[in-house]
Amino acid sequence: MESARPTLQMNRTKGDEEEYWNSSKFKAFTFDDEDDELSQLKESKRAVNSLRDFVDDDDDDDLERVSWSGEPVGSISWSIKETASNSGSNHEREQLKNRNSFSSYAQLPKPASTYSLSSFFRGRTRPGSFQSLSDALSDTPAKSYAPELGRPKGEYRDYSNDWSPSDTVRRLRKGKVCSLERFRSLQDKLQLLEEAVSMHDGNVITAVLIFLKRTLSKEILFRELEVRQVALRHLIHFLKEIGDQKLLWDLFRFLDRTEELALTHYREHLNIQDPEKRKEFLKTCIGLPFSAEDSAHIQDHYTLLERQIIIEANDRHLESAGQTEIFRKHPRKASILNMPLVTTLFYSCFYHYTEAEGTFSSPVNLKKTFKIPEKQYVLTALAARAKLRAWHDVDALFTTKNWLGYTKKRAPIGFHRVVEILHKNSAPVQILQEYVNLVEDVDTKLNLATKFKCHDVVIDTCRDLKDRQQLLAYRSKVDKGSAEEEKIDAILNSSQIRWKN
Repeated sequence: MESARPTLQMNRTKGDEEEYWNSSKFKAFTFDDEDDELSQLKESKRAVNSLRDFVDDDDDDDLERVSWSGEPVGSISWSIKETASNSGSNHEREQLKNRNSFSSYAQLPKPASTYSLSSFFRGRTRPGSFQSLSDALSDTPAKSYAPELGRPKGEYRDYSNDWSPSDTVRRLRKGKVCSLERFRSLQDKLQLLEEAVSMHDGNVITAVLIFLKRTLSKEILFRELEVRQVALRHLIHFLKEIGDQKLLWDLFRFLDRTEELALTHYREHLNIQDPEKRKEFLKTCIGLPFSAEDSAHIQDHYTLLERQIIIEANDRHLESAGQTEIFRKHPRKASILNMPLVTTLFYSCFYHYTEAEGTFSSPVNLKKTFKIPEKQYVLTALAARAKLRAWHDVDALFTTKNWLGYTKKRAPIGFHRVVEILHKNSAPVQILQEYVNLVEDVDTKLNLATKFKCHDVVIDTCRDLKDRQQLLAYRSKVDKGSAEEEKIDAILNSSQIRWKN
């Protein structure tokens, strides 16, 4: 096939033309030529780009567009127009001058039907409409035509639209490119969803659900998912992840799951940063259809935030004034707003421990308002007062009086935990020994006394147990010439103790 060359070249005889091409260093491209693949790819790209002048967009809805990577990117069809070439015809030469023809490639003849661009690159035809590329090329007078774009021919099967729902799901699971747009009927879409669920692959199920969410109405989607619980759970999780609260609300309303609807609404308070606006939002949540337990939590949350706003405003003023000793010695490190209840209680025990019960910031007021258990209150108050090294308050926390007026120490959390918290806050040995002695279990008492070097407690306990061997073993652990060593020697030499070993 001849190229559109200058008139002088076109006047050559047929023999001269053949001699010219055979002696030229330029060769026409064929599929058999495997040399210089990069050059071939560039030539084929220029050749196919020049086809745009021959495109007819009458059948846009029936065909697909293929990008240079070989992927289908739409359904716009390309029809290739063709005119026969005749080297001896002045009329044909006049037409070629008015066109953007190939520099090295002949044009394809146009039969009664048209070609799809995808068929052009795959070398196959759509049933009933297009003839194959090989059949079309067999009618051409030359062998030069646009080549494949550097990809093995077998790979182009991956972009076919003829996959069944099961094949499509398997391909999605393998991470291959696959369009779901061909599934247009409700039956096909539901079959696709069933296949995805049967694969037990959450990513595939979610991908199919996104497609259904985009192509089905809400009513139809909700109705079909109501009887497909696995897919329904995946959709709910997906909507929560992307924050599509409106569709999630509509779904819960359709399913009549009012409690989940209320919880979804309540969860939106996390996105509100302003304390006053968050408080007002929580107020709107109080009347929602929560369970009895959840309703109490919502009420407590609203009340706590209301208290925190009052405490924060007051303490900020006291701290800035600089007239309160506790704020001067221990400046606040963070705001109390939006903190948990236990953190708020610790804050109150640290800064407002001695305040009257009638104030909002009083620890006792918080305990009664939010029904804080006694163990939780004692544990939090102990940690706060021990951190301030307020040992008098610690002692008062565990001192109780009976109806006769006698005092007694009692710890709801156990004195072994009291000892550990006091030691963590660097309590003096005398304070530690007092509370170690209050531990009832003897073995626990000895272990704690040994661990925290409460020597007097260890010596007295071994004496009470009449355990001479353990006392001798402990003698080697105290300092030479110390008061503890002298006390141990005096006990060992006493004739009034009847040792059991």
